[in-house]
Amino acid sequence: FSHDLFDQVLHSHIVDGRVDYPDIQRNGHFMEYLAQLDRIDPAGLPSDPDPVAFWINAYNAFAIQGILDGYSPKALWGRYRFFIARDYRVGGESVNLYDLERRILIPFQEPRIHFAIVCASQSCPRLQSWAYLGDRLDEQLDHVTRAFVNDSSRNRFDRERRIVYLSRIFDWFGDDFAAQAGSVQRFVARHIDDPALAKEVASVPYAVEFLEYDWSLNGPSP
Repeated sequence: FSHDLFDQVLHSHIVDGRVDYPDIQRNGHFMEYLAQLDRIDPAGLPSDPDPVAFWINAYNAFAIQGILDGYSPKALWGRYRFFIARDYRVGGESVNLYDLERRILIPFQEPRIHFAIVCASQSCPRLQSWAYLGDRLDEQLDHVTRAFVNDSSRNRFDRERRIVYLSRIFDWFGDDFAAQAGSVQRFVARHIDDPALAKEVASVPYAVEFLEYDWSLNGPSP
């Protein structure tokens, strides 16, 4: 099994996280990749970390497919249809995005996964222009986590008032981050590029506030 087709699609149609859904809709490689996902037996994949890369790519591909099929997470009812009511095919079996995240990806106990899977919304992490690969996974996860944490449109740090304004992702999946780092704040601090700010966030009591989540589409509609 290879993620080459998906990698080609992403390289051709993703620029700075902006997804060109109309062009992906016209790209036959994307449908070929979805067909490959339906044929592969995930249980036959090599040992970790290959399954992690496989399921991250599957999630991102299915999120794109959902948008192309007319689903949208923008409204509350739309999020139910997008994440839960819509099934996708892997190895001849059906799975929805909610279960793929909660029952398959999160049990790998790798919280950086939350910055690799992209639910087609503006406040989500940016979709990258490359697929995830088992032999580069740690490097790739570190890259997307740092990019997300240091993106001022998603997280902000008020050093004067000692308040960190964080993405809702850190609220929804706080237990995952705390399990690895001891607290959400310490996890965030590990990935801040500014050494002085990182040390301060890790050691100084900051108030934490969570930002409103923008569910609007991360590119032009198909």
